[in-house]
Amino acid sequence: MSETSSSAWSIKRLLEWTTEYFQKVDADSPRLEAEVLLAEALSCARIELYTRFDDVPPADSVAHFRDWVKRRGAGEPVAYIVGHREFYSLKFAVDSNVLIPRPETEHLIVAALEAAKEFTESSLRIIDVGTGSGCIAVTLAKYLPDSKIAALDLSPAAIAITNQNAETHGVASRIRFFTGDLFAALPAGSGAVHMIVSNPPYIGTAEIDTVDDSVKNFEPEMALFAGPNGTEVIARLISESASRLLPGGLLIFESSPINMAACRRMVDDADDLEFVRIVKYFAGLNRVLVARRT
Repeated sequence: MSETSSSAWSIKRLLEWTTEYFQKVDADSPRLEAEVLLAEALSCARIELYTRFDDVPPADSVAHFRDWVKRRGAGEPVAYIVGHREFYSLKFAVDSNVLIPRPETEHLIVAALEAAKEFTESSLRIIDVGTGSGCIAVTLAKYLPDSKIAALDLSPAAIAITNQNAETHGVASRIRFFTGDLFAALPAGSGAVHMIVSNPPYIGTAEIDTVDDSVKNFEPEMALFAGPNGTEVIARLISESASRLLPGGLLIFESSPINMAACRRMVDDADDLEFVRIVKYFAGLNRVLVARRT
């Protein structure tokens, strides 16, 4: 994509060239990523690109787009380049301080919303452990309008992004934000809750060579890797959750299909928790575990 000839490039040509380039650098979704970047550069919806194929974008927009294409070609995730990612039909601000929300985690949201129907109280109290961008806490606050949520994270920068997303979606008044290690982030005397939800780190450091470069080189290490086995943080989450849950309260967390059998064993061995079910991802892989406080 020559700078000197960029003014002659139509939207159609830009998309075609960029899609081919992204295919060469093994981007996950070459055409989709080209469309997302170009739509962002032009401040328009992706669908509008198809009604403007013959338009020649302004030079400054093409310059932004060219820079973003180079960054994506170097492996940087599209979500970090454009500064946001859609999750459960909501737009979330993201940067390199937080994990990029993924479709797999939407299964946790579905499980939590279904579980919420089990409680007779209209105002549910929920803790989101390792909130990151706040995609879980904010989405639940949005779809459970009477809920009150504590969003916990070890990273102050992540908590700041959660707060920003909560403000954007009008739910900040029902979410409290705490920085610290798991439940140690909560103030002394915090009461028991109806649900604890979490997308904790669950990749073992022994698996690091199997992780895509765009993930391990750009996304926050503390949100990805839990220790040698990948279950170290989940083990603590399971052991500490029962005392934070009301009787009948639910622990709902995401994990890798590789670790799910170990997670099930840890729940079965816990004194005050009982296994409820495992939720499968689209590909039929185990992704979310639900347990109940006895």
